[in-house]
Amino acid sequence: MHKRLKILDIWVDPVNRRDAVKKVEEFLKWGKRPYSIFAANPEKNFTVPKDPLLYNVFKNADLLIPDGIGIVMAARILYGAKLSRVPGVELMENICELAAKKGKKVFIYGAGEEVNKSAVEKLVIRYPGLNISGRSNGYVDEKEMGDLVNRINESQAEILFLALGSPKQEKWFETYKNFLTNIKICQGIGGTLDTIAGNVKRAPESWRQCSAEWLYRLISEPKRIKRQKMLPVFAALVLIHKLKSSLKTQEKR
Repeated sequence: MHKRLKILDIWVDPVNRRDAVKKVEEFLKWGKRPYSIFAANPEKNFTVPKDPLLYNVFKNADLLIPDGIGIVMAARILYGAKLSRVPGVELMENICELAAKKGKKVFIYGAGEEVNKSAVEKLVIRYPGLNISGRSNGYVDEKEMGDLVNRINESQAEILFLALGSPKQEKWFETYKNFLTNIKICQGIGGTLDTIAGNVKRAPESWRQCSAEWLYRLISEPKRIKRQKMLPVFAALVLIHKLKSSLKTQEKR
């Protein structure tokens, strides 16, 4: 994998979906500890740096996927990197397919009880042979977290999906990673279980192909405007950064 790219105040790994799956295979084959996979997107440029703990967790993640067209375009503008978007839901599905083929056990933690249960049922049908050896909804009290970690370990799962949303899932990983005895892959998947359960519909393929899934989501869920209003700001900051870099290069000449 090529060198990690700094995008304003966060980072992203220059990978496509095939590269990401290859890294997962390597983690599963050679891993001696839990390897973390989190998503990089424009919104996190404004939230991650505000929290020192979150900042370090994000910075030290083993794989930061470009889950957002904004981060993909920023990498192209700043570095000329030809990234392609790696949606978290698609990578999760790829990992489940891989787990079914390799006989790797999976544990899914997060979301509401009905969503969690429904997603698990759909995944085992979608990927014959997939062994989801344990699951838990996301409403676990802190005093019960030790029991949850024990359940994860007793399940013998090597793959853990955290559907807690950001930054909760990143902070959970940082707190409990050293107590996970069998886990080799831990992916933060946010609201992915809602999509798998069918409660949230993804954009049609045609929208995805032209990198307009964000617009489809905004039209379908107008309340997302609160999150996506930072996109123009992010784009402006990227362009300003590029302009400053170009000016510095010219001055050196």
